[in-house]
Amino acid sequence: MPNAAPRTVVITGAAGALGQAVAAELGPGNNLVLINRHLAEAPHGVLSLAADVTSDTAMAHAASLIARRFGSVEMLVHTAGGFEMGEPVNELSRATWDRLMDLNAWSFVTVTKHLVPLIRGGSGGSIVAVSAASAAAGDAYKGAYAASKAALQRLVESQAAELRGEGIRVNSVAPTVLDTPANRAAMPDADPAGWTPLPDAARAIAFLLSDAGRAVTGRHVVLG
Repeated sequence: MPNAAPRTVVITGAAGALGQAVAAELGPGNNLVLINRHLAEAPHGVLSLAADVTSDTAMAHAASLIARRFGSVEMLVHTAGGFEMGEPVNELSRATWDRLMDLNAWSFVTVTKHLVPLIRGGSGGSIVAVSAASAAAGDAYKGAYAASKAALQRLVESQAAELRGEGIRVNSVAPTVLDTPANRAAMPDADPAGWTPLPDAARAIAFLLSDAGRAVTGRHVVLG
């Protein structure tokens, strides 16, 4: 996605398959910041940071390093999150509930708490969170997961309304099944022909971040 001048792009969960695809799509010509739970190797010129996206302290530190290096942020892609099959609702443990809510909903609050000020420090920007198509309805043994992704989508809508007047757009993409090595290994008998290829998902995210997508905010784009 060509730009007149480099923009600073922050990607959480950057070591994941989708995070890597987004980095490949948005990296050329931009300043790239990759955030993972553990420090990962990165090409020269790319800022790689280790941070727990559910930790206020960790994200405050990461934001300070980003500000020191680049000053402001124009694009934020929050791919970090987690999936697991859980107990039936009547047997759901508090540990499962808290874990998935932290990973999929609270992490968005923590990340944007510290990065929105850096977006405000520039000339506007765009945020895209990765939700899931399964957030639209509950399913057996996915109660906590579906609830956590539905909570994320409500947070996206609320933040979009809150930041609309400041030139900051907030959207989410909701993949059905991404065509990743992990998903192929987990579902060896499934037909991946209808799954969403990673480059297609990355291009959809890039559109929402781009100037071409500036009329879109507070929306959930279902992929696949």
